[in-house]
Amino acid sequence: MNESKILNEVIIVNSSLGNLINLNANEIFSEFKELVSSTSAEIIDEFNFHQKTINAKYFIGKGKLEEIKNSLIQHNCSLVIFNHDLSPSQERNIEGFLNSRVLDRTGLILDIFARRASSHIGKMQVELAQLSHLSTRLVRGWSHLERQKGGIGLRGPGETQLETDRRLVSNRIKSIKKRLIKSHQQKNLNRYSRKKGRNHIVGIVGYTNAGKTTLFNQLTGSNEFEADKMFATLDTVTRKNLTPGSESIIYIDTVGFISDLPTSLIESFKATLDDLKSADLLLHVVDVNDRAFENKIFEVNKTLVDIGAENIPQIFVKNKVDLVEKIDFEINNVVNSVNVSAKEGIGIELLKDLVSSHANRGLFKGKLFIDFKNPNIRAKCFKTAKIIKEISTNSGWEIELIIGNYDLKKLLISDGIKIINSEEYFQEKL
Repeated sequence: MNESKILNEVIIVNSSLGNLINLNANEIFSEFKELVSSTSAEIIDEFNFHQKTINAKYFIGKGKLEEIKNSLIQHNCSLVIFNHDLSPSQERNIEGFLNSRVLDRTGLILDIFARRASSHIGKMQVELAQLSHLSTRLVRGWSHLERQKGGIGLRGPGETQLETDRRLVSNRIKSIKKRLIKSHQQKNLNRYSRKKGRNHIVGIVGYTNAGKTTLFNQLTGSNEFEADKMFATLDTVTRKNLTPGSESIIYIDTVGFISDLPTSLIESFKATLDDLKSADLLLHVVDVNDRAFENKIFEVNKTLVDIGAENIPQIFVKNKVDLVEKIDFEINNVVNSVNVSAKEGIGIELLKDLVSSHANRGLFKGKLFIDFKNPNIRAKCFKTAKIIKEISTNSGWEIELIIGNYDLKKLLISDGIKIINSEEYFQEKL
């Protein structure tokens, strides 16, 4: 058998114990399989079961471990992935029992992040999380040297090498943290500049694979990488709004959230996610084609609490409406929501209006009269408003437009401009 194929084949293990009780067991297992598939691994066998108690030494019972070991031998496989966070000792004990490499949930997510990180900062953050995770597991790599030395003189090359590795890892962690601090100081300056320029910051958040980047591309005209897989986006991307008259709106695309996100990753990415803390509005993207949407909303909001962004106003964006015949659920306690298909462009204009309404303290839709003595006022309209129609009369311009209430009030101070008629249109604040 081809060696690369063997390395790409895995056996997966999931137990109902130890997962969040508010998530459906089948949904948990499906999400786990999707995570594994995101690494391009081929699942050749799977174990999904319930257990009453956690085995302190092996996490799962010896009976199940025997079944897994037999499957490893049968399929000539060398990697087992657990959908659980294993302690370093549990990971070592399971590897010793199975005589095979073992990866836990944190290690799996770190592997996916390492594959997807593209920016310099993103790669450093992933490396920092990996090293923090690895530092507690170094003993595994040198246990064979300890066995070679026998009983006398245990402080031999194995232990010396282990201590050396720990020191090297510790030094590397310190070095990365220093470099990240410099990078984040620059990002803080950028955030300050955006705020000083009276820009309105809109962060796009949501569970992984909810369609955030596709929506981001629709709103900004960008061409960021989008894919129907978990964690397609790892690096925060900032772009200006496409809609005419709303150039002051800036959108931020962020990494997707997931249940049981490793603590090391949250810590490593906190500085990047600080962009969200400076946002004036969050677009919380929800996949309406996902049966576990309520649990995923909960997980996203929990992460927002962790980074201190829970009090920022949200618009719930119910995405992928093209994949369902009927949206048969409502999100509790949500006033502002919109149905869209980011892929097909459905509902995007309404979403843009909602965002503009928030940025401009409500929107005015109607007609203005501007006399010919004020061409500068007309120019401001074209810069700050969405122009629907313009007619020239004997004495001036009649312009039908949508404009923020804040900008409208500044225009009406001037002589030679007045409202002809208006419609009720997103007057309320979010």
